[in-house]
Amino acid sequence: MVKFGRRLFMSSASKLPAARAPRNRTIDLSDEEIALFRERIVRDPGSVKLTDFREKMICGDAFEVLSQLPANTFDVLFADPPYNLTKDFGTEKFKRTSLDEYEAWLRSWLRLCVPLLKRTASVYICGDWRSAAAIQHVGMKYFTLRNRITWEREKGRGAKANWKNSSEDIWFFTVSDEFTFNLDAVKIRRKVIAPYTENGSPKDWEKTAEGNYRVTHPSNLWTDLSVPFWSMPENTDHPTQKPEKLLAKIILASSNRGDLILDPFAGSGTTAVTAKKLGRSFTAIEADEQYCLLTQKRLQMAETDRTIQGYNDGVFWERNAKA
Repeated sequence: MVKFGRRLFMSSASKLPAARAPRNRTIDLSDEEIALFRERIVRDPGSVKLTDFREKMICGDAFEVLSQLPANTFDVLFADPPYNLTKDFGTEKFKRTSLDEYEAWLRSWLRLCVPLLKRTASVYICGDWRSAAAIQHVGMKYFTLRNRITWEREKGRGAKANWKNSSEDIWFFTVSDEFTFNLDAVKIRRKVIAPYTENGSPKDWEKTAEGNYRVTHPSNLWTDLSVPFWSMPENTDHPTQKPEKLLAKIILASSNRGDLILDPFAGSGTTAVTAKKLGRSFTAIEADEQYCLLTQKRLQMAETDRTIQGYNDGVFWERNAKA
């Protein structure tokens, strides 16, 4: 077992992906791309303060990098840390521990993020039912709790003596009572099953060539997401990749164009890529070089393709309503 920063990890051999099926669109890297994208990654500079951190994928330990970033800088913190599960993450394997130890680990990195945030910043922390108590307890130590979002993962193994685990949570905090929330930017378009009319005209819905739709307020229950899989162009081999559509909801709601978003556990770069597509800036930190390289490739792809599956013409659509 090795200690990585202040996270407990066990060493894990890197696994090569299996041969792709002909229609598999999972993003991978050629030798030429690896050499190119290595030049674009910012390496952890040690104890030197980072001055060039905007639009950067930083390859290094989050605990070390966070301590080098400037205070009162970021508008949004999105954190998708390892859940309290034993799981492989490329060259690293997170080891499940007790709830008290997991809470202490959450506090050890979250306290480093607090001074980096603006007074108007919003904070989103991902977790599952096992980590619920720890995340809420630690988050409320530093921030004001606003809500807990539950999103349907649409995946998960069945169990013979338990309920299938097919949801995850995101805790929404703010630094103060002054924060951004762009309601109109995150309304969802739903099909109207039983259209109601008033004096022969649609009431709170519209008739289109594609069907009858109502634009509704977003709730804290998200059932319109698809976890990236092999036929989606955003898919990578990261084991816990979040959908771009999920990040789009958060980024559009809690930031404005040009705002700066911090992701200390960037994985294969969904936060950075979605921020770029939506005209925001980002600072992304990831310890695994392979995922940093995949992020760089996705950022390059985003320069010519800014589409987000399920988000079209400024509207979030129900799952499978639009590609």
